[in-house]
Amino acid sequence: MGENFGMDSTGAANRHGLSRRQMLGASGVAGLAALGATGCQDDVSGPSKDAGQSQAAGTHQKAELSRNVAPGQGAVPGEDAARVSAPPPVGVLGANFNGDPGKLTFEQLEDVDATWLRGFYPMRDADGADQEEIAGSPQIGTLLTAGDRGYGTILSLKFEYKENPIPTPGSDAWRTAFERLEKVLQVVINKVDILVIGNEPFIESPDEDGNDRLNVFYEKLAQRVIAYRDENSADRTKLYMGALNHLDDEKKRTRAKRRWMLFVKDTTAIEGVDIHPHVAEPDGGEDYVHFVLDRMRPEQKFLATEFSLVNLWFDHLTDPVSAEFAAVYEEERGKQVWEVLKGATEKRFTQQKWNDFLATSPWFKSNNTYLQDQVERFRSTGRLAVATYGVIQDKAMATDFTAKKKPWLLNSLFCPYTVEDGKDGLPGRNHAWISQFRALQKT
Repeated sequence: MGENFGMDSTGAANRHGLSRRQMLGASGVAGLAALGATGCQDDVSGPSKDAGQSQAAGTHQKAELSRNVAPGQGAVPGEDAARVSAPPPVGVLGANFNGDPGKLTFEQLEDVDATWLRGFYPMRDADGADQEEIAGSPQIGTLLTAGDRGYGTILSLKFEYKENPIPTPGSDAWRTAFERLEKVLQVVINKVDILVIGNEPFIESPDEDGNDRLNVFYEKLAQRVIAYRDENSADRTKLYMGALNHLDDEKKRTRAKRRWMLFVKDTTAIEGVDIHPHVAEPDGGEDYVHFVLDRMRPEQKFLATEFSLVNLWFDHLTDPVSAEFAAVYEEERGKQVWEVLKGATEKRFTQQKWNDFLATSPWFKSNNTYLQDQVERFRSTGRLAVATYGVIQDKAMATDFTAKKKPWLLNSLFCPYTVEDGKDGLPGRNHAWISQFRALQKT
């Protein structure tokens, strides 16, 4: 459809000479701006503001040396490099890159006022690598560089056995796992602030091993980490176990997960547990919080290094695109939500079109305060250490998108694979999450 300047949806001239596309940007997208207190940071009614300029104050006026420096490249900040002052891990909201910091830059972290950063390291990557190579890996290198810049850092150790049995004591696989652990500990202990023993153990192992076999393996790993930390007087690095998934499903709150929590409670060197509430309902995280808090010592806390409504987004992938969106973007008429997303991965949308798509999708619009709501629920317990939220889309999220693929790409603050870059050189944004993330830094 052409711009049709000066015409409204009925074909009549409108008083302001706006196209229907512009009108949707000024009105339909206002749904994203209706965020209450969280809406004060971004005007999401069009690309003229946030899509082209950073607006968060304070941390954005940083030394030029920090600009366009990709983490994980071994860069060591000099005197003029931008630094942050990370608060203690008490009710903090930080940024999460999972296992792929490829398109992450410190400029993005500054833009959203982030002070903590989390990622995971695949332990199999330690095979054949020396300490220098491990320290220079994308994930660990990023976190070490961030720590040098003053960020609080969280590293999750990912032991993946989905295609193989969980190792048993005395086996070759057991020895390999502990050799990997030893190599990584030599690089990260007393350098990262929080070390999480395990990433998603009950997902990253065969279903039939989700029993005592899994518990024994991770308990022994934890005991070795504790001993290594004690041997090296490495008090800076705090230890958590994690992370637990599917606690919103009663059938998956298994005996093995209860044993997991008993180990956490009984081990004084463990500060608490990590949870990953990826849920299909806005209040789905409550089951996670209750399960772990009821099974820990009063002084222990929890992490939520991943959390999202991705399962809710997934449930709506085959919905028809909204009539309001299709009326403006005629090329999207007759499509389902997943087809629109696939199109965005193949040819990135303008910031305005991405805003319009989200603002006119009822399943997103009705949940567009989720980030603020969930963090406030976490904080209300008084037991949250750090929650971290997805900072940037990675390539895997946007590759071969179908109606069966989890739409992780809807969770991220920055959207380099679905939205054109802004005039400020930063990736396109999910304005709802960006504004809430910044606002939550101030509370």
